[in-house]
Amino acid sequence: MKASDLRRKYLEFFASRGHAIIPAAPIVPLDDTTTLFTSSGMQQLVPYLKGETHPKGTRLTDSQPSFRAQDIEDVGDNRHTCMFEMLGNWSLGDYFKKEQLLWFFEFITKEVGLDKDRLYVTVFSGDAGVPPDQEAIKIWQQIFETSQSASDGESGFQKDIKIYAYKSNWWSRAGGPDQMPVGEIGGPDSEMFYDFGEELQLHENSIWKHKSCHLNCDCGRFLEIGNSVFMQFEKTQDGMKPLPKQNVDFGGGLERILAASNNNPDVFTIDMFTSIIRIIESSSGQKYEGANLAPMRIIADHLRAATFMMGEGIEPSNKMQGYILRRLLRRAAVKSRQLGADAIKIFSDSIPGILSEYVTAGFLQAGQDIRIIQIATQELAKFGKVLDQGLKELDRCSPQDLTAQFAFDLFQSNGFPFEITQELARHKGVIIDKADFDSVFQAHRDSSRTASVGMFKGGLADQSSITTKLHTATHLLQASMRHILGNEISQAGSNITSERLRFDYNFRGKPSSEELQQIEDLVNTKIQQNLPVTRRIENKNEAIKSGAMAFFAEKYPDQVSVYIIGKDPDNDWFSKELCGGPHVASTGEIGQIKIYKEESLGSGKRRIYAKLM
Repeated sequence: MKASDLRRKYLEFFASRGHAIIPAAPIVPLDDTTTLFTSSGMQQLVPYLKGETHPKGTRLTDSQPSFRAQDIEDVGDNRHTCMFEMLGNWSLGDYFKKEQLLWFFEFITKEVGLDKDRLYVTVFSGDAGVPPDQEAIKIWQQIFETSQSASDGESGFQKDIKIYAYKSNWWSRAGGPDQMPVGEIGGPDSEMFYDFGEELQLHENSIWKHKSCHLNCDCGRFLEIGNSVFMQFEKTQDGMKPLPKQNVDFGGGLERILAASNNNPDVFTIDMFTSIIRIIESSSGQKYEGANLAPMRIIADHLRAATFMMGEGIEPSNKMQGYILRRLLRRAAVKSRQLGADAIKIFSDSIPGILSEYVTAGFLQAGQDIRIIQIATQELAKFGKVLDQGLKELDRCSPQDLTAQFAFDLFQSNGFPFEITQELARHKGVIIDKADFDSVFQAHRDSSRTASVGMFKGGLADQSSITTKLHTATHLLQASMRHILGNEISQAGSNITSERLRFDYNFRGKPSSEELQQIEDLVNTKIQQNLPVTRRIENKNEAIKSGAMAFFAEKYPDQVSVYIIGKDPDNDWFSKELCGGPHVASTGEIGQIKIYKEESLGSGKRRIYAKLM
């Protein structure tokens, strides 16, 4: 089965059961300053899972390209990818456990064709006074036609037992039931795993062979293919109280389900990766086997993720999403060098096919091949010089200076990979221990951790009052810039922290210092006028036609949330934008802002910084 077939089957299956197919969100979240990337399908549905009415109804489904930066270092085995596609379906106070578990089982066995004898599930075992999820257990017993109760998951795997109970099968923002504050919502979840079978000897040939194998074992025998989360309870002083409106949030990895459908534990053998792997083999003159598996997987995964990012307008830089993109490109370049392959040729030959896949799926716009190949080529060529510089540093270094600290300094200053430093040092008779390098690296990470705390939080993260003020100020800033500089101004990106706002915009010129002062003065004037901020739900096309600004307008649903700043939201407004919020009730709450930096990003894009005074 191809990825396009699985995606189509899934959406059609749930559409036939009353679900509205909603468009995927951009990989850079809209109006969410708490996370760099969209890491799950539920992120764009946060307001509706919290109680707002979705314009498409109470049953929703989509396929969401997602990225998790924290998984980059895990790529290289047979199942981890830092970019993946999440198949999702949601019930917003509609159906619940019985329908969800039955439907997913039906889809997996009848539409995908997985053997039910190879399927196993997990349920919540109970914890901190919350009983086991007996409802889910009974449903799975009916589905598997078994009277056996759930077995303790930590006790190990038994082939004739289908249902396993774990304390970890619980979802809430805070963690387990005992970690939830009063007022927090949460509930049990139920995962499904596919068994590739004992005949492959995956556990016996792994480093975990001396321990019992179980569904969550890292040996790779069992692959999680989907998780149904049941948002069922609210924490009170007296324990857990059932919510009046209970939601279902399901997510299943498209790549993993495809691997299971092929009965192959290596996700890099699915059609989304095979053409890339063949190009890597051709460039390197080596086969996808043995010691080549890990570097080829890293190149294929990072190449696909980087191409998608560039397709959504992200460009390599030293900050935010651009830094992650640069890291992917450089890591792929290093692995290409290790294989003796030409990274630029691999990227140039692979990018058109990757883009075609995602353009056909409706995730990216067509006609970007040349631009993206140019960006990748320039970045890889530039990094080739970094690699060359690192090699020169190593040549000048005496054996006694080849320490873990030297390796880290070379990595930190030039982006020179430790693996290459370690390998070349070995040729000089020096062993640089990876544990020593990790120790130096961890010490550096600990010292700078506070600078990035919270950047990878996703889902139902809270918004602070400061970031809310800055969010509204960003709307005022864009409107003021258009008033002073002209309607050519359009948003190219934004980021808000508790210290400042950052606004990226498209503009062919360069604003003068006088114009920047005029923009700042106009924003503060609108703040002093204490204009009301009004939220409405409107038709997307009608909202844009009436003057509302939209960032990635094609990614919004037909019915959208619109924030209007002005005395009269119909006839006398200053700012009108498609936005999910949150915002202040009136501009006077903001106080005063100060523009303190403005710079060029190249290619007709500029960046402006402002803070509260």
